[in-house]
Amino acid sequence: MSELGQQRHRARERALEILYEATIKERPVEEILQGLALAPDEYTVQLVTSTEAHRHEAEALIEEFAQDWTIERLAVVDRIIMTLAIGEMFLIDSPPVAVILDEAVELAKTFSTDASASFVNGVLSSCASRLAKL
Repeated sequence: MSELGQQRHRARERALEILYEATIKERPVEEILQGLALAPDEYTVQLVTSTEAHRHEAEALIEEFAQDWTIERLAVVDRIIMTLAIGEMFLIDSPPVAVILDEAVELAKTFSTDASASFVNGVLSSCASRLAKL
């Protein structure tokens, strides 16, 4: 993995942590960002900001393609990983969709259950296909 790839991977992990903290504490993402002792790197902030800006749209897409699963029933980490990936797709100059999907699957393998990686991949692939048509 290139240096840029490694930096972005770490940024995605940090963004996942920030979004998880905001979710668990039921606090706005901006409040979590402002309260951090060490400011995150620019790409992490972009990811978190885009994810939050597109959260409702992302959750609607996820719910549409997560067959028989409402957004509330999804594992919190899986939901955040998927909204994070969709938020990254909305960035200007975002990485290729294949990279975003691969990174989401890796996050699911690291931070969620054994079954989560294939679930995340399937749902996000469908979401990405829908977004490509817009």
